[in-house]
Amino acid sequence: MGSKLQTPIILVNFKTYLEATGKRAIELAKHAEKVSKETGVTIGLSPQLADLASVAEAVELPVFAQHVDAIKPGSNTGYVLVESVKEAGAAGTLINHSEHQLKLADIDAIVQLCRDRGLVSCVCANNPSACAAASTLAPDIISIEPPELIGSGVAVSKAQPQVVTKTVALVRHINGKIIILCGAGISHGEDVRVALKLGTSGVLVASGIVKAKDPYRILHEFAESTK
Repeated sequence: MGSKLQTPIILVNFKTYLEATGKRAIELAKHAEKVSKETGVTIGLSPQLADLASVAEAVELPVFAQHVDAIKPGSNTGYVLVESVKEAGAAGTLINHSEHQLKLADIDAIVQLCRDRGLVSCVCANNPSACAAASTLAPDIISIEPPELIGSGVAVSKAQPQVVTKTVALVRHINGKIIILCGAGISHGEDVRVALKLGTSGVLVASGIVKAKDPYRILHEFAESTK
């Protein structure tokens, strides 16, 4: 299903910021939809689990869960079932974000569950070798995110361009079909432009959009920078 996502893509992770919780999550989603319609650029949204269904209902953009667990239906209190996020309207899910890391065996199981249920799998990894390992599992998307730059305002595409180019080379060698994104510190349109020049197909961004005074304007700048 990942190949059906039109690239380049801007994937916005709402994390657990109050600025993107509840009604504010809907407001942010509508800003993103407006920008997507105006520019023709794909914008994906990853709201908190409690807001996933309402965001998916409010906009026509692809919505991603922030996490799912390697479980099947049954006795699993407090876990996140792939089928439940799909029923809620999710098009895909983040997997192994640096703030919610998983064992490789669980990443493998979740990617397979997503494939079986028709959800887009976006595996996050913190360095080129981890991205290479993840690419052998054949997810739809891999996002390279050095954790020390997350939320820093210093973009990985500028601070560590060699990390991005090495990731692109390794992943392409293993599986040329995987969509590659880069994240961590992405906060300006120029960061997006550089990310694409380095060979990625878009960005995974959080605070640069969610905590911006004018998210619509920054999203518009990001979208225009993909052209």
